[in-house]
Amino acid sequence: MKLSVVMPSYNEKETLEEIVKRVQAANPHDKEIIVVDDYSTDGSREILKSLESDTVKVLYHDRNKGKGFALKTGFAEAKGDIIMVQDADLEYDPQEIAELIRPIEDGRADVSYGTRFTGSKPQRVHMFSHNIGNKVMTLITNVLYNSTLSDMTTCYKAFKKEVIESIDIKSPTFAIEAELSAKVLKKQLRLFEVPISYYGRRYEEGKQIKFYHAVGIIWALFKFRFID
Repeated sequence: MKLSVVMPSYNEKETLEEIVKRVQAANPHDKEIIVVDDYSTDGSREILKSLESDTVKVLYHDRNKGKGFALKTGFAEAKGDIIMVQDADLEYDPQEIAELIRPIEDGRADVSYGTRFTGSKPQRVHMFSHNIGNKVMTLITNVLYNSTLSDMTTCYKAFKKEVIESIDIKSPTFAIEAELSAKVLKKQLRLFEVPISYYGRRYEEGKQIKFYHAVGIIWALFKFRFID
């Protein structure tokens, strides 16, 4: 099965080249990388132009549209049988991609999430506020959708192509995390979780998600519970 790795990027010039190299080196090797630059202003675009190749496609937004719409742009171009999300920083380890997509390859899952909160993979000690926020948002998800997720807000989400094609993305912002999970759970698709490592950043290291984004994610969880 061919894999498409969709990578939204906004002002990540410090890590772009390294993360693309790591994804290229990781199994499976039969994959395409689609980087969507969301109108970066830090020099990222110049770096991305040097990375374009037969296996690395770069798409450029003409204005900043948000992570959700960056993913929508990338998903629309993806040709793989499995489509997954990879952030443009170094918080997630591409060496674990093969483990993430295995439940789909084995025919057991339609969707696979990498969870940072179960298993025994390495976890950088990071911000307490983010840990609590993640758990609150995941708890709300489980209550609203009668599920047992442990990490709804994880970046590492992988889908069968037909799943992504069935989702009409409406959220331009980080609320995309809630929208994807809500629509997958409402469809009662086979969703598996796989333990992954996490090398989280602090704000001074470039982390972009803020407290107010959590408000939008929680609102989206309620909204998509009752509408498509």
